[in-house]
Amino acid sequence: MPMQGGLSIERMCRLTGVSRTGFCRGLPQRLPVEEDMEVRSAIQQIAVEHRRRYGYLRIAAELRRRGMRVNHKRVARIMREDNLLAVQPRAFVATTDAQHPLEVYLNLASRMRLTGVNQLWVADITYIRLQRGFVYLAVILDAYSRKVVGWQLERTLAGAVADRRVGESAGGAKATAWSGPLLGSRRAVRLW
Repeated sequence: MPMQGGLSIERMCRLTGVSRTGFCRGLPQRLPVEEDMEVRSAIQQIAVEHRRRYGYLRIAAELRRRGMRVNHKRVARIMREDNLLAVQPRAFVATTDAQHPLEVYLNLASRMRLTGVNQLWVADITYIRLQRGFVYLAVILDAYSRKVVGWQLERTLAGAVADRRVGESAGGAKATAWSGPLLGSRRAVRLW
């Protein structure tokens, strides 16, 4: 219950013979727009101070510490309207298994400066879920033009899928390290 000096509002009303409703009517009314703008401004200030790391619950608690009585649902609505929702940094998760017995090769593609087509091809294999099972898609792209050089769709994942695609993609011609484009692929190891 709010206190005025040492007396509560209820006690002051009883002593003066005024009803509580009459006392509240006599108070200067703040316009809802003014109050809303004040709350909105405070929310924006807190969000900027904390680099948009505070969510609506923390901001509502901070507003209460600053003496504003605001419902957390109202804070969430205002933050959503002003696009001030918290942005949480994602933790880095390493997904590559570097502790395997296989030989690791240098990434020659990262050192290349591409000036035209057919200098570097990149390959990847992915799976596509069907209603019953999976199919595997092997794709080879030209890194400069980003065009598909070759692709193959198979029901099984064979170790030689990418190697066979290189020959087919080059029109059956043998690509060597000196005459043809370099083929780069992500390092992936099946662990099962």
